[in-house]
Amino acid sequence: MTAVPVSAAQAIGEYLQSPDDLVKIPAYRKKLEKEKASIDARLKNGIKEQLQSTREGLWKLLNTRDKVQAIKEEMATMDRRCINPQNTVSTFDQISRVSMVHRNFQSTEEMVNNLLQMAEKLDVIERLLAQDSANILGPAENLLALHYQLNQLEAFRNRTMHEAKQASPSSRATLQRWFERLNQVITAFDEYVLELARNILGIIRAGYPDVVVRLIKIAEIEGKEDEKAIVIRLVKKAAKWSAASKFKSMQANARVIKHYRSKIIKAITDSIKEKFQEAYRRDEQDPAAFLSNLTWVYQDIIRIEEDVMPCFPAEYEIYSLYIREYHKALNTTIKTLAASSPEASTLLTLFEWLKEYKQNMKELNVPADLLEPPLLDGKEQSLIEDYLQLIVRKLDEWSANLLKTEIAEFTKREEPPEVDSDGLYGMQGAVILFQMVNQQVDLATESGQGAILARVVSETNRVMKGMQEQWAKTVEAEFKKQTEKPEEVEGGLVEYCIALANDQIKSADYAEALLARLEQLVSEKYRVTINERLNDAIDGYLDVARKCTQTLIDMILNDLKPATKGLFQQAWYDGVMVQIVETMRDYMTDYQSYLNSSLLELLVDDLIDAFLVFYLNALANSPKLKMPAATDRIREDVGLAFGFFSTLKPAKEVEQYFEVLEMILALLEASKDMVFLSFWAFAKVHGPNTSFVEGLMKVRGDLDRSAVSEVMDSVKRKVKEEGLADPSEPTIMKKINIQNSFSRFLRTN
Repeated sequence: MTAVPVSAAQAIGEYLQSPDDLVKIPAYRKKLEKEKASIDARLKNGIKEQLQSTREGLWKLLNTRDKVQAIKEEMATMDRRCINPQNTVSTFDQISRVSMVHRNFQSTEEMVNNLLQMAEKLDVIERLLAQDSANILGPAENLLALHYQLNQLEAFRNRTMHEAKQASPSSRATLQRWFERLNQVITAFDEYVLELARNILGIIRAGYPDVVVRLIKIAEIEGKEDEKAIVIRLVKKAAKWSAASKFKSMQANARVIKHYRSKIIKAITDSIKEKFQEAYRRDEQDPAAFLSNLTWVYQDIIRIEEDVMPCFPAEYEIYSLYIREYHKALNTTIKTLAASSPEASTLLTLFEWLKEYKQNMKELNVPADLLEPPLLDGKEQSLIEDYLQLIVRKLDEWSANLLKTEIAEFTKREEPPEVDSDGLYGMQGAVILFQMVNQQVDLATESGQGAILARVVSETNRVMKGMQEQWAKTVEAEFKKQTEKPEEVEGGLVEYCIALANDQIKSADYAEALLARLEQLVSEKYRVTINERLNDAIDGYLDVARKCTQTLIDMILNDLKPATKGLFQQAWYDGVMVQIVETMRDYMTDYQSYLNSSLLELLVDDLIDAFLVFYLNALANSPKLKMPAATDRIREDVGLAFGFFSTLKPAKEVEQYFEVLEMILALLEASKDMVFLSFWAFAKVHGPNTSFVEGLMKVRGDLDRSAVSEVMDSVKRKVKEEGLADPSEPTIMKKINIQNSFSRFLRTN
């Protein structure tokens, strides 16, 4: 930290803390003068040393300038002598010509000898090259020797063709024919080198890392030769030909730049791409097998790190190259797989494999920057969306086809429904649907992701709800046809409604079993969603089943319409309940034989309710009753109905349903003065229902208007005094529809 500046006053203040310190002022002054003298001396010495250093530096700069000038003058003198040596040496021209003739003789002799020996050398080279090429993963014992021999021959060719530039076209053509075989061998060797580069991993696995080292050594040698040739060409462009031609090395411009290093890198890259393409082609029809067989990728990476890297110079960054190219090739292949419209199971397998790939590469300590871009550009979550869309599409397609077939059978009713192993009517819809659903759910379960499973269950719920809605509409439409145009409708609706109801119960059971299985597999977060969706589906199946049982009851009531219209009319006194009971018995015989027992229990309860409703509605809206004949007939009706329903349910339970009829019968039989007692028993259970009671009193033939008024006054007074209200749970009386007087008049006329 920088010291805080201290003012003169602050400095003096530190010494003069009290009045006694004034005596010490002379001593303080001497001390400060000594310190000042010491500082001045050090500053003076420092300035002197700095001046001396500056003086020496200037002196060296001046000497350097003089020496540089002297060198420049000497170099200029040397250049003048080199440009015009004949000014110094009188016989320089003769010496130069003799030297040139001597060089030409030597060059010609060497060229002729090399041309004569070239064929023999090429024979040996071709034999050795063929021997090594036959086993591309072999030891390549002749690799360096082949390269050396070819390098010598190639240099000879380059010099020869360069010197032949001034020769006639026919001479150059003759030389080209001489070197044609050499060119072919060089091309074959280059191809062999690149083939080695494409098989580096195989060569390493075969136990010949020295081959890779020799290969890279050749690439380094050729790279230096390429650099030399490029530099010479640049010099030729920058310098005059006359100056450049004085150097023998300047004549090497005939060399073909080989770019061995870049070609080897490209060969490695191409081999990686081909390796992935071949692997994908091999298992293209089974993508899951392709993914499971990709373990060789990790094995290769380990081999590259342990055995390939030591064979390459550091500047090659061979590990990074391999990893990047493996990742790019894999990314291309994975994109191809994802775009090939794979099965839903393959999409989930691919999603899981991508997670494993990331984890495995992390465990192999592969740097993240070498794995760019991420596989599928980091959009692996889109696989889940694709999977879900595929599931939705398949479920919609399968369920639509299934529903179309089932509804066609239901509406045409060409054959009776199938009878299952329990002897009940049934349909195949539940079994087929839940086979499809379980397949998709099992697939989603294998993903190990609760979110995926929850989404699949939600989509399954959507499909089920759609089918349930369609079935409810179909049942309603078929019943409507049955009631409006029975002559135009095929028979068997009762049987098919029973079959559909049983099928819905079976579906509910399957859904419940599925829920029990899935709840154990997911966390609480997704358990709630799955529970809600499947319970919603179960409720939907039960609703459709109840719709079917209600339709079965409605069909009974539809057949009973002629009889129920005569209730409490003149013909009723002669007895119509036998017809009603026998009609219900006929229907119930089929229901008992072919309907699921649980549904049968519900249907019986609903049928009893329906019987009570239409009977009490008829009573509430009847004309004047002949007393006591009416009560006697009612008692007989109740006995017949009770006897019938007791065959369907325990008598004790039926009594609870028929208790309301007994109470109403008591109201009809009670004297004017005792009605309120019967009313009190009735009202405690079913509420006041004063409108119903008043209507009941009015139809009694034994009570005139004044008596009815007197009875109702006492009833209403009792209601007010006791504060009677409707029960908390609605009873059968809530379903009774009381017509007004005009409607009742029309009904009786």
